[in-house]
Amino acid sequence: MNLLKEFFIDDKCSYLENREQTTHYKMIEECDSESCEALIERGFRRFGKMYFRPICSECTECQSIKIDVENYNFSKAARRILKKASHLQSYIQKPTLTREHLKIFKKYHLHMSDKKDWGYTETSTENYHSSFVAGHEDFGYEVLYYDGDTLVAVDLIDILENGISSIYFYYDPDYAHLSLGKYSLYNQIKFAKNADKKWIYLGYYVEDCPSLSYKSEYKPYVTLKGRPSEYEAYKWF
Repeated sequence: MNLLKEFFIDDKCSYLENREQTTHYKMIEECDSESCEALIERGFRRFGKMYFRPICSECTECQSIKIDVENYNFSKAARRILKKASHLQSYIQKPTLTREHLKIFKKYHLHMSDKKDWGYTETSTENYHSSFVAGHEDFGYEVLYYDGDTLVAVDLIDILENGISSIYFYYDPDYAHLSLGKYSLYNQIKFAKNADKKWIYLGYYVEDCPSLSYKSEYKPYVTLKGRPSEYEAYKWF
């Protein structure tokens, strides 16, 4: 692992209105799977070669959570969603970038801008590559979902020794009726069960943020205690 640089940024909170946010960043070249997992276990998230986590001094609303795969049971509603989208085909491979990726990515974010009032910024080829293709090393993958020959969704994940880290998921809004966000996560859980992985790392749960509060639905899950540094032991409860 080669740490290129480490820095902290104070900015407007990404999740809650009228809040400030302090974020700890690490830019890492050639990060190995073990080092990646050590950071994820301590509350970091990965976008490309960048690892980050909020470390706000007066707020602890961002809670790192992970699903207990072994004890997770699919509800009737979950099984209905799995059945409803069972005609889709999925392929797992190293992250790539095509015109279809960018087309769906743009379409999804315009949709979310209308649906959930997300701020919209055009994503360039360079920005997409640096966030979702670069830094995947030997553990980063994309799961592509197709309806026939049509790409309808992309799920970006890290497959680590003890679990799967969910990085980002987006889909074609024309297929929103298939509940693809839930469908992709259920498939992550199925994959983890079959591969004897213990956890699905979901990133941050924020109770008052509609884009993140849904994560509490996936029980049982455990929560990271505090903000341990990479030199400290971590504890989930």
